[in-house]
Amino acid sequence: MSLYVIGDLHLCFSDPSKTMAVFAGWDSYQERIEKNWRETVKPEDTVVLAGDISWGMSLQQAEPDFRFINDLPGRKVILKGNHDYWWVTMKKMEGFFAENGFDTLHILHNNHYEYEGIGICGTRGWVNGTDGGREEQDEKVLKREVQRLETSIQSAVKAGLEPIVFMHYPPIFASNFNYDILEVLYRYKIKACYYGHIHGRSAHALCVTNTYDDIDFHLIAGDYIQFMPEKVM
Repeated sequence: MSLYVIGDLHLCFSDPSKTMAVFAGWDSYQERIEKNWRETVKPEDTVVLAGDISWGMSLQQAEPDFRFINDLPGRKVILKGNHDYWWVTMKKMEGFFAENGFDTLHILHNNHYEYEGIGICGTRGWVNGTDGGREEQDEKVLKREVQRLETSIQSAVKAGLEPIVFMHYPPIFASNFNYDILEVLYRYKIKACYYGHIHGRSAHALCVTNTYDDIDFHLIAGDYIQFMPEKVM
């Protein structure tokens, strides 16, 4: 068994007009996702999907995208991205998956999933401060995201697992640091953090993609990794 991760699929089977193919590096991306996935991932593997899964505005609108993912090999663990407008309560999402037979899809939200002694943990995260400041609403959202991250990590630790963190937003981008998120990572001695959200070569160049303060940071946005699921272990 292997563990993989990929972020920012931005699937649009329910509304082709929202395709990302209009952007550089995104040509035929849905076809490339399927080809690379089927050539790499086996049925017994696990794949973490680090946010921005579908352009659907509701669970019903996103159904073709979920079906596409469900039919691909492996167990999928899904966390929220900033464009996942279909995201509702855990109960509603799990109920929708069950009703449609999407038995390979699992939601990461205030919980963890076990993989061979590892705890798959994470949350969406939120925007980093600019010049030390954030809007009041951003502070409220960030506070909730910090709590969700800690709850997820704690659940893995209590289960005797070593947590690995997956997020949508980067805890560090260029000269901006999300100290609230980083404090949690430091306190629980997280060794690896995978994140997406950042697109385009110029923006990719500003990302931390190495070891920083004893944490191995990995950018796994779909266009950055050429829509090839990245092996975690």
